[in-house]
Amino acid sequence: MKNLTLKQLRYFEALARHGHFGRAADACSISQPALSVQIKELEESLGTPLFERSPRHVRLTSFGESFAGRARTILQSVDELGEMARAARGRLYGRLRIGVIPTIAPYLLPKLISHLDEAHPELDVHIRETVTPRLIDELSDGQIDVAIVALPVSEPWMTEVPLFDESMVLVRHESQAELPVPSPDALRAMRLLLLEEGHCFRDQALSFCNIQTAVPREGLDGSSLSTLVQMVGAGIGVTLIPEMAIPVEGRAAPVCVDRFTGKEPSRTVGMIWRKTNPLAHQFDALCDIVRKSGQL
Repeated sequence: MKNLTLKQLRYFEALARHGHFGRAADACSISQPALSVQIKELEESLGTPLFERSPRHVRLTSFGESFAGRARTILQSVDELGEMARAARGRLYGRLRIGVIPTIAPYLLPKLISHLDEAHPELDVHIRETVTPRLIDELSDGQIDVAIVALPVSEPWMTEVPLFDESMVLVRHESQAELPVPSPDALRAMRLLLLEEGHCFRDQALSFCNIQTAVPREGLDGSSLSTLVQMVGAGIGVTLIPEMAIPVEGRAAPVCVDRFTGKEPSRTVGMIWRKTNPLAHQFDALCDIVRKSGQL
Protein backbone atom coordinates (compact mmCIF):
# COMPACT_ATOMS: atom_id res chain seq x y z
CA MET A 1 0.00 0.00 0.00
CA LYS A 2 1.30 3.43 -0.94
CA ASN A 3 1.69 6.05 1.78
CA LEU A 4 -1.54 7.90 2.46
CA THR A 5 -1.37 11.69 2.39
CA LEU A 6 -3.05 14.21 4.67
CA LYS A 7 -4.47 15.86 1.56
CA GLN A 8 -6.23 12.63 0.61
CA LEU A 9 -7.59 12.24 4.14
CA ARG A 10 -8.95 15.80 4.12
CA TYR A 11 -10.62 15.24 0.74
CA PHE A 12 -12.04 11.94 2.01
CA GLU A 13 -13.38 13.61 5.16
CA ALA A 14 -15.02 16.37 3.12
CA LEU A 15 -16.73 13.88 0.81
CA ALA A 16 -17.85 11.74 3.76
CA ARG A 17 -19.30 14.84 5.43
CA HIS A 18 -21.07 16.34 2.40
CA GLY A 19 -22.05 13.12 0.60
CA HIS A 20 -21.67 14.94 -2.72
CA PHE A 21 -18.61 15.39 -4.94
CA GLY A 22 -19.49 18.92 -6.00
CA ARG A 23 -20.12 20.25 -2.48
CA ALA A 24 -17.04 18.47 -1.13
CA ALA A 25 -14.89 19.96 -3.91
CA ASP A 26 -16.24 23.44 -3.14
CA ALA A 27 -15.45 22.96 0.55
CA CYS A 28 -11.88 21.97 -0.35
CA SER A 29 -11.52 24.78 -2.94
CA ILE A 30 -10.57 22.37 -5.74
CA SER A 31 -12.29 21.13 -8.88
CA GLN A 32 -14.60 18.15 -8.76
CA PRO A 33 -12.44 16.07 -11.17
CA ALA A 34 -9.36 16.72 -9.01
CA LEU A 35 -11.24 15.55 -5.92
CA SER A 36 -12.46 12.44 -7.73
CA VAL A 37 -8.90 11.56 -8.77
CA GLN A 38 -7.61 11.88 -5.20
CA ILE A 39 -10.43 9.73 -3.81
CA LYS A 40 -9.84 7.08 -6.48
CA GLU A 41 -6.10 7.01 -5.71
CA LEU A 42 -6.88 6.66 -2.00
CA GLU A 43 -9.20 3.72 -2.67
CA GLU A 44 -6.60 2.09 -4.92
CA SER A 45 -3.96 2.50 -2.23
CA LEU A 46 -6.25 0.85 0.32
CA GLY A 47 -7.36 -1.83 -2.10
CA THR A 48 -11.06 -1.44 -1.29
CA PRO A 49 -13.87 1.04 -2.02
CA LEU A 50 -14.62 3.72 0.53
CA PHE A 51 -17.83 5.00 -1.11
CA GLU A 52 -20.88 3.60 -2.84
CA ARG A 53 -21.58 5.82 -5.84
CA SER A 54 -24.94 6.35 -7.53
CA PRO A 55 -26.21 9.13 -9.82
CA ARG A 56 -27.85 10.90 -6.85
CA HIS A 57 -25.93 9.82 -3.76
CA VAL A 58 -22.49 9.07 -2.41
CA ARG A 59 -22.50 6.83 0.65
CA LEU A 60 -19.74 5.37 2.77
CA THR A 61 -19.18 1.62 2.49
CA SER A 62 -18.96 -0.43 5.68
CA PHE A 63 -15.17 -0.15 5.53
CA GLY A 64 -15.53 3.55 4.73
CA GLU A 65 -17.50 4.08 7.95
CA SER A 66 -14.69 2.51 10.00
CA PHE A 67 -12.03 4.38 8.03
CA ALA A 68 -13.85 7.70 8.56
CA GLY A 69 -13.57 7.48 12.34
CA ARG A 70 -9.82 6.86 12.20
CA ALA A 71 -9.32 9.57 9.56
CA ARG A 72 -11.10 12.19 11.71
CA THR A 73 -8.93 11.28 14.69
CA ILE A 74 -5.77 11.66 12.62
CA LEU A 75 -6.84 14.99 11.12
CA GLN A 76 -7.89 16.33 14.52
CA SER A 77 -4.51 15.37 15.97
CA VAL A 78 -2.71 17.10 13.10
CA ASP A 79 -4.83 20.22 13.60
CA GLU A 80 -4.02 20.20 17.30
CA LEU A 81 -0.29 20.11 16.52
CA GLY A 82 -0.76 23.36 14.64
CA GLU A 83 -2.84 24.74 17.50
CA MET A 84 -0.04 23.87 19.94
CA ALA A 85 2.34 25.97 17.88
CA ARG A 86 -0.15 28.84 17.81
CA ALA A 87 -0.68 28.53 21.57
CA ALA A 88 3.06 28.78 22.15
CA ARG A 89 3.00 32.30 20.71
CA GLY A 90 0.75 33.40 23.57
CA ARG A 91 -1.95 35.11 21.49
CA LEU A 92 -4.53 34.28 18.85
CA TYR A 93 -3.43 34.47 15.24
CA GLY A 94 -4.06 32.64 11.97
CA ARG A 95 -7.32 30.81 11.23
CA LEU A 96 -10.08 30.89 13.82
CA ARG A 97 -13.24 28.90 13.04
CA ILE A 98 -16.24 30.14 15.02
CA GLY A 99 -19.61 28.41 15.04
CA VAL A 100 -22.70 30.47 15.91
CA ILE A 101 -26.36 29.51 16.23
CA PRO A 102 -28.82 31.31 13.88
CA THR A 103 -30.62 33.20 16.67
CA ILE A 104 -27.33 34.87 17.63
CA ALA A 105 -25.31 35.15 14.42
CA PRO A 106 -27.06 38.05 12.58
CA TYR A 107 -27.19 40.24 15.68
CA LEU A 108 -23.83 39.57 17.35
CA LEU A 109 -21.47 39.01 14.42
CA PRO A 110 -21.26 42.58 13.04
CA LYS A 111 -19.94 43.89 16.37
CA LEU A 112 -17.88 40.76 17.07
CA ILE A 113 -16.05 40.82 13.74
CA SER A 114 -15.31 44.52 14.18
CA HIS A 115 -13.95 43.99 17.70
CA LEU A 116 -11.87 41.00 16.59
CA ASP A 117 -10.36 43.04 13.77
CA GLU A 118 -9.38 45.72 16.27
CA ALA A 119 -7.94 43.38 18.90
CA HIS A 120 -6.45 40.69 16.64
CA PRO A 121 -5.93 41.98 13.09
CA GLU A 122 -3.78 38.93 12.34
CA LEU A 123 -6.75 36.57 12.75
CA ASP A 124 -8.35 34.89 9.72
CA VAL A 125 -11.91 34.42 11.00
CA HIS A 126 -14.18 31.77 9.47
CA ILE A 127 -17.85 31.71 10.50
CA ARG A 128 -20.13 28.66 10.53
CA GLU A 129 -23.82 29.29 11.24
CA THR A 130 -26.01 26.30 12.12
CA VAL A 131 -28.02 24.78 14.96
CA THR A 132 -26.49 23.64 18.24
CA PRO A 133 -26.47 19.84 17.64
CA ARG A 134 -24.49 20.30 14.41
CA LEU A 135 -22.08 22.69 16.05
CA ILE A 136 -21.43 20.14 18.79
CA ASP A 137 -20.71 17.46 16.17
CA GLU A 138 -18.39 19.80 14.29
CA LEU A 139 -16.56 20.75 17.49
CA SER A 140 -16.10 17.08 18.27
CA ASP A 141 -14.71 16.42 14.78
CA GLY A 142 -12.40 19.44 14.90
CA GLN A 143 -14.18 21.22 12.05
CA ILE A 144 -14.58 24.37 14.17
CA ASP A 145 -12.58 25.75 17.10
CA VAL A 146 -15.27 27.36 19.27
CA ALA A 147 -19.02 27.86 19.19
CA ILE A 148 -21.31 30.58 20.54
CA VAL A 149 -24.55 28.96 21.70
CA ALA A 150 -27.26 29.07 24.34
CA LEU A 151 -26.18 27.25 27.50
CA PRO A 152 -26.22 24.74 29.01
CA VAL A 153 -24.95 22.16 26.53
CA SER A 154 -23.65 19.72 29.17
CA GLU A 155 -21.11 17.70 27.19
CA PRO A 156 -18.36 16.36 29.50
CA TRP A 157 -15.60 16.82 26.89
CA MET A 158 -16.37 20.52 26.40
CA THR A 159 -15.58 23.69 28.30
CA GLU A 160 -18.64 25.95 28.75
CA VAL A 161 -18.17 29.63 29.61
CA PRO A 162 -21.29 31.76 30.28
CA LEU A 163 -20.93 35.19 28.65
CA PHE A 164 -24.16 37.11 29.28
CA ASP A 165 -27.87 36.67 29.89
CA GLU A 166 -30.55 38.22 27.74
CA SER A 167 -34.33 38.40 27.92
CA MET A 168 -36.87 37.18 25.41
CA VAL A 169 -39.47 39.72 24.28
CA LEU A 170 -42.88 39.48 22.70
CA VAL A 171 -43.49 40.61 19.11
CA ARG A 172 -47.06 41.46 18.07
CA HIS A 173 -48.66 43.30 15.17
CA GLU A 174 -48.45 47.06 15.65
CA SER A 175 -52.24 47.25 15.90
CA GLN A 176 -51.98 45.45 19.26
CA ALA A 177 -49.53 47.95 20.79
CA GLU A 178 -52.09 49.27 23.29
CA LEU A 179 -53.26 45.85 24.44
CA PRO A 180 -51.97 44.35 27.74
CA VAL A 181 -48.99 42.03 27.43
CA PRO A 182 -50.37 38.47 27.63
CA SER A 183 -49.25 36.05 30.32
CA PRO A 184 -47.57 32.73 29.44
CA ASP A 185 -50.94 31.01 30.00
CA ALA A 186 -52.62 33.42 27.59
CA LEU A 187 -49.90 32.84 24.99
CA ARG A 188 -50.79 29.15 24.87
CA ALA A 189 -54.20 30.10 23.48
CA MET A 190 -52.72 32.44 20.85
CA ARG A 191 -51.22 31.67 17.46
CA LEU A 192 -47.61 31.49 18.58
CA LEU A 193 -45.06 31.38 15.77
CA LEU A 194 -41.86 29.49 16.54
CA LEU A 195 -38.66 28.38 14.86
CA GLU A 196 -38.67 24.93 13.30
CA GLU A 197 -37.44 21.82 15.12
CA GLY A 198 -33.74 21.78 15.97
CA HIS A 199 -33.46 25.36 17.24
CA CYS A 200 -32.83 25.65 20.98
CA PHE A 201 -34.67 29.00 21.02
CA ARG A 202 -37.82 27.13 20.01
CA ASP A 203 -37.48 24.85 23.03
CA GLN A 204 -36.90 27.82 25.34
CA ALA A 205 -40.03 29.58 24.06
CA LEU A 206 -42.11 26.42 24.42
CA SER A 207 -40.82 25.96 27.95
CA PHE A 208 -41.77 29.52 28.93
CA CYS A 209 -45.28 29.04 27.60
CA ASN A 210 -45.48 25.53 29.08
CA ILE A 211 -46.39 24.08 25.70
CA GLN A 212 -45.68 20.41 25.02
CA THR A 213 -43.43 19.91 21.98
CA ALA A 214 -45.64 17.07 20.80
CA VAL A 215 -48.57 19.44 20.13
CA PRO A 216 -49.13 19.65 16.33
CA ARG A 217 -48.06 23.05 15.06
CA GLU A 218 -48.50 22.83 11.29
CA GLY A 219 -48.01 26.13 9.50
CA LEU A 220 -46.69 27.93 12.59
CA ASP A 221 -42.95 27.29 12.25
CA GLY A 222 -40.32 29.38 10.48
CA SER A 223 -36.68 28.89 9.56
CA SER A 224 -35.43 32.22 10.96
CA LEU A 225 -36.42 34.97 13.37
CA SER A 226 -36.71 37.36 10.42
CA THR A 227 -39.31 35.09 8.83
CA LEU A 228 -41.29 34.89 12.06
CA VAL A 229 -41.33 38.68 12.48
CA GLN A 230 -42.47 39.16 8.89
CA MET A 231 -45.29 36.68 9.53
CA VAL A 232 -46.30 38.66 12.62
CA GLY A 233 -46.22 41.85 10.54
CA ALA A 234 -48.59 40.17 8.11
CA GLY A 235 -51.05 39.55 10.96
CA ILE A 236 -50.56 35.79 11.19
CA GLY A 237 -49.73 35.54 14.90
CA VAL A 238 -47.25 36.53 17.63
CA THR A 239 -43.70 35.38 18.38
CA LEU A 240 -40.78 35.69 20.78
CA ILE A 241 -37.33 37.00 19.88
CA PRO A 242 -34.15 37.51 21.93
CA GLU A 243 -33.35 40.98 23.18
CA MET A 244 -30.31 41.33 20.89
CA ALA A 245 -32.59 40.97 17.85
CA ILE A 246 -34.76 44.00 18.70
CA PRO A 247 -32.69 46.67 16.85
CA VAL A 248 -32.85 44.64 13.63
CA GLU A 249 -36.18 42.82 13.71
CA GLY A 250 -38.17 45.47 15.58
CA ARG A 251 -37.89 47.79 12.57
CA ALA A 252 -38.20 45.16 9.86
CA ALA A 253 -42.02 44.90 9.85
CA PRO A 254 -45.14 46.68 11.22
CA VAL A 255 -44.78 45.16 14.70
CA CYS A 256 -44.49 46.25 18.33
CA VAL A 257 -42.05 44.78 20.84
CA ASP A 258 -43.05 44.34 24.49
CA ARG A 259 -41.38 42.99 27.61
CA PHE A 260 -43.19 40.51 29.81
CA THR A 261 -44.29 41.54 33.28
CA GLY A 262 -42.98 39.61 36.26
CA LYS A 263 -40.18 37.14 35.64
CA GLU A 264 -39.02 37.53 32.06
CA PRO A 265 -38.03 34.51 29.98
CA SER A 266 -34.31 34.57 29.27
CA ARG A 267 -31.37 32.60 27.94
CA THR A 268 -27.68 32.40 28.76
CA VAL A 269 -25.35 32.96 25.82
CA GLY A 270 -21.98 31.27 26.16
CA MET A 271 -18.98 29.90 24.33
CA ILE A 272 -17.90 26.26 24.16
CA TRP A 273 -14.77 24.44 22.98
CA ARG A 274 -13.01 21.10 23.37
CA LYS A 275 -11.18 20.76 26.67
CA THR A 276 -8.25 19.23 24.76
CA ASN A 277 -7.80 22.24 22.48
CA PRO A 278 -4.32 23.72 23.10
CA LEU A 279 -5.70 27.21 22.51
CA ALA A 280 -7.98 27.04 25.57
CA HIS A 281 -6.10 29.81 27.40
CA GLN A 282 -6.34 32.13 24.38
CA PHE A 283 -10.08 31.46 24.19
CA ASP A 284 -10.50 33.16 27.56
CA ALA A 285 -9.50 36.44 25.90
CA LEU A 286 -11.91 35.68 23.06
CA CYS A 287 -14.71 35.33 25.63
CA ASP A 288 -14.06 38.88 26.79
CA ILE A 289 -14.42 40.17 23.23
CA VAL A 290 -17.71 38.28 22.75
CA ARG A 291 -19.04 39.70 26.04
CA LYS A 292 -18.19 43.20 24.87
CA SER A 293 -19.89 42.57 21.53
CA GLY A 294 -23.03 41.31 23.27
CA GLN A 295 -23.55 44.47 25.29
CA LEU A 296 -26.70 46.26 24.15
